[in-house]
Amino acid sequence: MHSRSSSLHLLALAGWLACCFAAAGFGGIASAQAPEFYAQLAKPAWAPPASLFGPVWTLLYLLMAVAAWLVWRAFDSPARRPGLALFVLQLALNALWSWMFFAWHQGGLALANIAMLWVLIVATIVLFWRARPMAAALLVPYLLWVSFASALNLAVWRMNPQLLGGG
Repeated sequence: MHSRSSSLHLLALAGWLACCFAAAGFGGIASAQAPEFYAQLAKPAWAPPASLFGPVWTLLYLLMAVAAWLVWRAFDSPARRPGLALFVLQLALNALWSWMFFAWHQGGLALANIAMLWVLIVATIVLFWRARPMAAALLVPYLLWVSFASALNLAVWRMNPQLLGGG
């Protein structure tokens, strides 16, 4: 019975990894032309190089998947279900941001999206904390990066009204 339980847990981990990287892939489709588009944008001096985004997001999606898996394993927690529901919702908003910014060139819409995303991440962290504190801790780097990305979204949008739909 123990190996069957271990297999189920590993399968669930694979499922959460697939879910997170599917969202990344969906956002990646919208970002296919992102390097060229991002290169034409005026950016603040504190903007990181474009080459940093891929590795950072890869690590963040990995941490997010492990966090969701830890909460999925908290079968006795009343925060489990609502926490995972918020997690999936924020993951959808995360993927949608790439479409708004890179595919549709709508900086203001992307900023509204990332603001809602930030709120959902905070709410997810609160619920994850109630289910598994370690899972909440794993989402903190994600919240910090999205906080930084929010400021960058605002700055780039304001610096590029002609390319990002007003400012």
